[in-house]
Amino acid sequence: MPEFVLTLFSAALINNLVLHWPLGIDPLLANKSRKQVHALGLATASLMLIVGSLGYAIDQWLLVTASLASLRLLVWLPLCVLLSGPLLRLLARLLPGQSFDGLWPLLLGNAGVLGIVLLNSQQAQGLGHAIAASLGAGLGFWLVLSLFDDLRQRTFNNDIPLPFRGLPIQLISAGLMAVAFLGLRGLVKT
Repeated sequence: MPEFVLTLFSAALINNLVLHWPLGIDPLLANKSRKQVHALGLATASLMLIVGSLGYAIDQWLLVTASLASLRLLVWLPLCVLLSGPLLRLLARLLPGQSFDGLWPLLLGNAGVLGIVLLNSQQAQGLGHAIAASLGAGLGFWLVLSLFDDLRQRTFNNDIPLPFRGLPIQLISAGLMAVAFLGLRGLVKT
């Protein structure tokens, strides 16, 4: 159990997919309302958990045993695409207060979903580790998305020089957040 928690913590904070590995930065920079930010975070965390776990199981129990490891991307990409739409419909039905409209392109364009499956297959430490890493990556993405949205709201209300307004200040903010999360690297050795 402690290894599950350490993997979860490590994937969420230390080896964050958005800040440590530059995966999934497109949804981060998309201008969404605060309600849609949490809906996107929940949808991405759920999709990362499902695709990361299912992709690892398919890889280890089917592709590797049949010596078809070269077909990994050919299997994982359709898995991501086929699960995105039904997951959004299920979440919209379960949580009617959240706005899941228009999030499908952001889920499809999120390289973090495919990245966690690739990282899980490279590490090959078991299904429990893959589930913890996938859940941690999803929760870490949601955390960074929420923090970045709050930071974006604060920059709108401040007097920022004209050359830095918009995307430049957002990229600078993302870099500073990455440096702040980098300070957590010494906490857990994985």
